[in-house]
Amino acid sequence: MNNHKTTCLIVDDEKLARELLTEYLETFPEIEVVGEASNGSDAVTQIDKLKPDLLFLDVQMPGMTGFDVLDDINHEPYVIFVTAYDQYAIQAFEKNAVDYLLKPLDQERFRQAVDRALKRKKTEAGNIEDLLGSMRPNYARATYESHIFVQKSEKLFSLPVDEILHLEASGDYTIITTKNDQFVSSSGIGKLEEIMNPDKFIRVHRSTIVNINYLKEIERHFNGGMVVKMQSGKSFPVSRTYAKQIRKKVV
Repeated sequence: MNNHKTTCLIVDDEKLARELLTEYLETFPEIEVVGEASNGSDAVTQIDKLKPDLLFLDVQMPGMTGFDVLDDINHEPYVIFVTAYDQYAIQAFEKNAVDYLLKPLDQERFRQAVDRALKRKKTEAGNIEDLLGSMRPNYARATYESHIFVQKSEKLFSLPVDEILHLEASGDYTIITTKNDQFVSSSGIGKLEEIMNPDKFIRVHRSTIVNINYLKEIERHFNGGMVVKMQSGKSFPVSRTYAKQIRKKVV
């Protein structure tokens, strides 16, 4: 596999749709299709195994929707939704989708979407390298922040990290909740996770981190799913990806 290529996975329950996308992608020599899936559960497995850079994703599929797939995966590809339904566009962009294409596909419109994804990948790759470079010393020292600065009403507050109950992703922002207050951070939840002590803060979902010191109980459902319940009464679903990490803490 050429490491310089952008890898891509196609997820659609219609065979003809997958074939058309593959055909359109043949005009992009820099893209390599590494797999395809016809249902959501297969898609989740393949995405986390193959870790494609780019994902073409249908919304309406039997079993799991495209949104369910995004909620359940650990790897985070650039996503282009491809669907016959226009009513999911806002929800798609809330999931940080690169683009939303309506069937039947227009080849020129398809090309614009792919160009947009490639440009975003190139731009963010540079930013990520800078970010990783700045974080490496933290890994070496294995130290975590005791306080972070949060903004509210044009003022910056020094917030003790131990007072945070949970963090929730909201688009490109993160909502930080304490016992008495809430703050909105312009940092993504992944960036904040890097500065949190993993012995205290555990990720239960791609959009949720909880402080286990404020955790009341974990409820197992008959279908194998789990829900974490906080002392505050708030509950969060545990996605399959992060359930393994919680089970490791069970003695």
